[in-house]
Amino acid sequence: MYHSLYDAFGPEHWWPGDTPFEVAVGAILTQNTNWGNVEKAINNLKKQKALNAVALQKMPDKKLALLIKPAGYYNIKTKRLKNFLNFFVNHFKGDMNRMKKEITLCLREKLLGVNGIGPETADSILLYALEKPIFVIDAYTKRILARHKLVSKKADYHEMQELFHNNLPKNTKLYNEYHALFVKLGKDYCKTKPRCEECPMQSLLNSKERI
Repeated sequence: MYHSLYDAFGPEHWWPGDTPFEVAVGAILTQNTNWGNVEKAINNLKKQKALNAVALQKMPDKKLALLIKPAGYYNIKTKRLKNFLNFFVNHFKGDMNRMKKEITLCLREKLLGVNGIGPETADSILLYALEKPIFVIDAYTKRILARHKLVSKKADYHEMQELFHNNLPKNTKLYNEYHALFVKLGKDYCKTKPRCEECPMQSLLNSKERI
């Protein structure tokens, strides 16, 4: 599957962001919205020269909510972002390098303890911002895996994640690219109403049927 998608799409260069901190902020803002809206919110923060932990932590909630408004659910996301910032500053002095030195599973548990950060957001921060080898599961991934009968429709996050962890080498670059390719496939082909005939996975499916 990976090679079929990579041959069709090439490298996705995901996750876009100038710094690990920007990637972490983006992971929180992208909940329940598309990336185009998140980019607008991040650009607003950049214009204010506020895309750093100290500035965002000190910023009044109303001002922060206004700046991230394009990302939607801005009052909720302001609280979630502030919760993360308090955790980040209190535990790691606002330093992503300090955070990166933490043992992956220990850090994951700490992130999941921050109000408003669930498994997908935590793992996105770990993989994309901190370059930890942990696979991110999102709605696109679940849909694709279920349609290809690799997991049941009732499979939970952990079960789907273990499919990758148990069958692939623990490689950050591989996990990064694989998840990004799933997102591309889900957005362009494996939609709610799938475009199966045009899907780059079709040749792989046909070869399986011949076998």
